[in-house]
Amino acid sequence: MSIMTDSPIRFPGLFGDWAFNASSTAFHIGGKAIYWYGILIALGVLAALAFCVKQKERYGIKEDDLMDGVLWGVPLAIVGARLYYVLFYLDRFKKEDGSFDWAESVAIWDGGLAIYGGVIAAVLVCLVLSKKRGFKLGALTDLIVMGLLIGQAVGRWGNFMNREAFGAETTLPWRMQLTTTAGTLVEVHPTFLYESLWNVIGLLLIVFIVAKGRRFDGENTWFYFLWYGIGRFWIEGLRTDSLYLFNWTIGGEPIRVSQALSLVMVLVAAFMLFYNIRLHPHKPEELYVNMAAAKKAAAETKDETPAEGA
Repeated sequence: MSIMTDSPIRFPGLFGDWAFNASSTAFHIGGKAIYWYGILIALGVLAALAFCVKQKERYGIKEDDLMDGVLWGVPLAIVGARLYYVLFYLDRFKKEDGSFDWAESVAIWDGGLAIYGGVIAAVLVCLVLSKKRGFKLGALTDLIVMGLLIGQAVGRWGNFMNREAFGAETTLPWRMQLTTTAGTLVEVHPTFLYESLWNVIGLLLIVFIVAKGRRFDGENTWFYFLWYGIGRFWIEGLRTDSLYLFNWTIGGEPIRVSQALSLVMVLVAAFMLFYNIRLHPHKPEELYVNMAAAKKAAAETKDETPAEGA
């Protein structure tokens, strides 16, 4: 189903015939279109960064380490998201002669980013940084995943502006009406909205419940993978533009990449939470923020202790 990218958007079950008519293009610079999609992603990154900066002390993360993580993580996450998308849509990046279209493969301004590729790249950046700086990986990722949820919640509205990432046709009261390139009207699941709200709820659960009783470094992280995986598995089943796992099938049905990855992620996250909470409980002093605080207090005490013979 191909949708007119600048067609009116309606929610007939909620707002009658009222239509949202804003273009997917925000403005032009030198003849080059600047899309709302990119602007909203940038705003999501800035909001996530501002939130993480305020929360960093609760995880023992220094501002320099956080900023380095962002400076490396954001561009590499974009690269990872694009690589993931291109890998599973290879046929879209082939020329008529069968050769690979390198120019098209890097044209992210035309759309085509997969969040899982970005998350994988971000985790790898955190892993390298934690090894080099000597702090616990789980402490940084516990902070970063809250920023991820903010960025994902805001970024999904870029899909709304692009008239993309919608679901199958439905008659539910909150259905979204779009216009196809053939001029016909379709009423579909607003899956961009489902995922945005799911991420907001996940963020609130982490901030007000999980993080307040955090028992080990990595608890926020594994909860994020559990929560996001459950939501994405459900929402992906509603979408009509899924990435598929090459030509592989189960029971004659193609395998949706995001659903397969979500299922694995949910199972692994559930096991890790059970293991670290029930089978191998941790002591409060093992949390990196408490270790960092104890180390800082010991250093201050040493500095205040007068030298012998003074």
